[in-house]
Amino acid sequence: MGVLAGGQSASVVTVCAPDGAVTKRVAACRDPRTLPELAGAEGIVADGPVFHLLAPDGTLVVAEHYLPRPRLIILGGGHIALALSQMAKACDFYILVFDDRPMFANAARFPAADEVICDEFSRLFERIGIRASDYVVIVTRGHKHDQECIEGVLKGEAPAYTGMIGSRRRVAIVMKQLADAGYPKQRLDAVHSPIGLRIGAVTPAEISVSILAEVIHAKRVGRAEEAALPPGPEAAMPSGPDAALPPGPDAALSCDLETASRLAESGEGADALITILETRGSVPRETGAKMGMAYEGTIIGTIGGGCAESGLMQDARTLIREGGWRTATVDMTDTAEEDGMVCGGQMTVLIERS
Repeated sequence: MGVLAGGQSASVVTVCAPDGAVTKRVAACRDPRTLPELAGAEGIVADGPVFHLLAPDGTLVVAEHYLPRPRLIILGGGHIALALSQMAKACDFYILVFDDRPMFANAARFPAADEVICDEFSRLFERIGIRASDYVVIVTRGHKHDQECIEGVLKGEAPAYTGMIGSRRRVAIVMKQLADAGYPKQRLDAVHSPIGLRIGAVTPAEISVSILAEVIHAKRVGRAEEAALPPGPEAAMPSGPDAALPPGPDAALSCDLETASRLAESGEGADALITILETRGSVPRETGAKMGMAYEGTIIGTIGGGCAESGLMQDARTLIREGGWRTATVDMTDTAEEDGMVCGGQMTVLIERS
């Protein structure tokens, strides 16, 4: 998880040998197909963020791709910032709040924030290394501070999203001053301002909803369109020798970081691990979702609940006793209609002893 904390993409490579031995390693990389275990190999199946290959000798190689937790940088510590931090927490953003007033920039005021910095806005560039995967929201108390924030952002790498609150007049003043100072028009035109989707928002909470909705749109849809991929969580990874990961931080192309983090860092035990390798049709969870299971039945995470999990629990218990690994297919097409289920597709999963 240290690689991801530094803003880099990473892959977890699992090699399942024919004799039942399982080995794992973590590698910082942008494209899993560049990993030694997969580089130059034929027959790689790429489904979402999971790449897997069954070698002729029966060895299964699985590379699960993880993107860093998206960082929402909120510049300003007023009422909108407070509401936005609370809502963004539920959407699994890493939340950083920056303000120059000690009474506003403190952990007590922002319990949902992962990091709170109190400093002059003019020192933004020095204090925060803006990344391409960041989402920057500027909600300060005046256009002077807005300009300082925009200048700090423009000095570094272009983030995935930059939005600035303010009236059209206030925004126009800031943009003219920045243009006169020689900042690139392309970067200035990329700033979302007025900020947020037009939903008629009035209160700080409603304005925060409109801002977060626009951020999520940029996160889930905007980058996928640039890469000529269909938008939304069903967007599949491109395949073929010349394909590359789409640019930008599309969390739909990341494995189940929440469950992986719980298993790796929180001390919650799991005797077996189940990972979705491939899906077909309508299924309850996406490729890369995980579930850890203790022998007595306690589970961490989910691959969909109900029949999607219950049928695999006995297989997992057998592996816990005997060791090794196996793949299994969960077929929901036969029972979907009679059980009244919405999902009726298939999932291929890897079960391994952890």
